[in-house]
Amino acid sequence: MSETRTALVGAATIVLGPMSMSLYTPAMPMLAQAFDTTPAVMKLTLSVYFGGFAISQLVCGPLSDAFGRRPAAIGFFTLYVLGSILAALSSEIHWLIAGRALQGIGVAAGPAIARAIVRDQFTGQASSRILNLIGSMQAVGPALAPSVGGLILGLAGWQPLFYVMVIWGVMVLGLLTFGVPETNPNADASQARPAQILRNYGHLLRDPGFMQVSLLIGFGVGGIYALASILPFVLIEHVRLTPTQFGLGMVFQTGSFILGTLFSARLMRRMDANRLVPMGTALGLVASGLLSILPFLAETSFLSVMGPVAIWAFGMAMLIPGCTTTALSGFPTMAGSAAALMGCLQIGGGFAGSAVASLFPDPTLALSVVIPAMGVLAASAYVILKPRPAVVAHPIEEADIEIAADPAGLVGAAGEEIEAGIYRKTA
Repeated sequence: MSETRTALVGAATIVLGPMSMSLYTPAMPMLAQAFDTTPAVMKLTLSVYFGGFAISQLVCGPLSDAFGRRPAAIGFFTLYVLGSILAALSSEIHWLIAGRALQGIGVAAGPAIARAIVRDQFTGQASSRILNLIGSMQAVGPALAPSVGGLILGLAGWQPLFYVMVIWGVMVLGLLTFGVPETNPNADASQARPAQILRNYGHLLRDPGFMQVSLLIGFGVGGIYALASILPFVLIEHVRLTPTQFGLGMVFQTGSFILGTLFSARLMRRMDANRLVPMGTALGLVASGLLSILPFLAETSFLSVMGPVAIWAFGMAMLIPGCTTTALSGFPTMAGSAAALMGCLQIGGGFAGSAVASLFPDPTLALSVVIPAMGVLAASAYVILKPRPAVVAHPIEEADIEIAADPAGLVGAAGEEIEAGIYRKTA
């Protein structure tokens, strides 16, 4: 597929996860009343969503390596649609929790397989351009979803929100079935064996270069998911915004993320995507500091909350292209597993942040402690972990070695060789 078509497919599948969060979170206070339950139980519906989202990626990725990207994606998104229907028809809280769990399991196919589809076809700056374009497009849905969700809540209640998710899930299934070719030409059923899955994940976990960028994404971008479970209670209950105002206010976060992707695209025309990573990390630390300090300097307000959140989102948009390309570049035969583990760490970071935040009696206190802590952990992983130096084999004279093209995607983003018998001509 072309770069643009790949980006469109990736955005359509990845956006389902954050959109399902952005539509849902404004409804949480209303759902607590509708089901006659507590905010803590409503946060459990987020936790099971995050848990299913994170853990099922570890299964989805290897299945796509073993049997192809399309079959795995179609199977998982079918579960998402079923979960959305179950949630829409729920009359008791435990059915809503079950529906959200199924949604989380199914939607895991988005990031796990979309990134693998990119890696199947592109590496280096081309991969970074596509991932940045996906980020730009996928931010539009969550940017509009809170506003749309708030309007739907005010006019029709909470159930239609899940019907919107059903419609989008069916559209994604149609796209995957009729509009996406299989991009994994080397599907190997042995990749689905439990022992092989464990070996692949063990190899990835021991690779410091992979873990450096994956933990940076895990705590950094995962912080955006954690914010989704904190901000509704801060802005609706403490700042006293209506659900519609909350939805409009969230454009502050998603709009800043879109600006970050556009800014990154401009910079990547003249510099490598990896050079943007320290800048994004620094912005995350600035946002962390502001979230920690501002509650002591002024009363909690929309600007004191969403100003730092906007800086955080802008910085995370700068991280994603370089980090994702670096993480996947060295693993062509298990791109699905690498994308899945990276996605699991990202959603797992959001899940962990949400779980810790739920322990705080005051959501404003959780915002000023949990998110800054995630920013510090992300920066620490980036500083402490370092990629192993590349080892280049030279079985014959360097002057005789030529690589004219890389049609199979065997050369990583930094030029390192990852298949036996393929060697780079050194400078």
